[in-house]
Amino acid sequence: MLKNKKITSLFLLIMIFGLATNVSALDKPAFRVLVFTKTAAFVHDSIPDAVAAVRRLAAENNFTADVTDDAGAFTDANLAKYDAVVFLLTTGDVLNESQQTAFERYLSAGHGYAGVHSASDTEHDWPWYGRLVGAYFKNHSDVVKATIVVEDPSHPSTSFLPKRWERIDEWYNYKSNPRSNVHVLLNMDESTYQGGEMGADHPIAWCSRFSGGRSWYTGLGHTKESYSEPLFLRHLLGGIQWAAGVKEGYCGEKTK
Repeated sequence: MLKNKKITSLFLLIMIFGLATNVSALDKPAFRVLVFTKTAAFVHDSIPDAVAAVRRLAAENNFTADVTDDAGAFTDANLAKYDAVVFLLTTGDVLNESQQTAFERYLSAGHGYAGVHSASDTEHDWPWYGRLVGAYFKNHSDVVKATIVVEDPSHPSTSFLPKRWERIDEWYNYKSNPRSNVHVLLNMDESTYQGGEMGADHPIAWCSRFSGGRSWYTGLGHTKESYSEPLFLRHLLGGIQWAAGVKEGYCGEKTK
């Protein structure tokens, strides 16, 4: 009888330990991102809304998002803590030379980058960054309703979208068409709004394998309202997850 009680007690201890281990595993964040919001040119009034939205996405999807506008975060030691860095509505010259070099090493080590909207209006004089983001901002339309065409319906940032996605935003034109160097995810239908200058081939979101790492960019996200829009938030979440390496998606096989 005593032997049976000892066996039962041991079994219960094993069960409790296993349950505690499983709970601990569930509580552990799946990945960690650094959200960078420094501006040295235009400052979007939607930055607080964007930060709050990313923090909500992190809380609801089991990842950690550390937010900073301090370029001093771009050191080898600090960047190594993160699976991806999100340039969230950054503008202008935001990193010095040593910080740029640290970020280049970070990408080369196999990490990820996600750029949102004016991330393409950032670091115009840093050629490596221009290749990373894919294309630099040129100008934009007014905030108007337009239709986006989904080119890749299988990527985690686009798989849930309608083939033709109608929404209101400020629509970027770029200094060059990135298509030859990236995998295009979304394309603008310029016939549906005024202000488009790129013609029938007007990429607005794309991704690539770059310098040993991963790069994802969306031109969407100018308005405050974007950051309470369910489809846009899923688009943003999928891009961050792909950049962090926790979701699979085709973005080209070659690194650039």
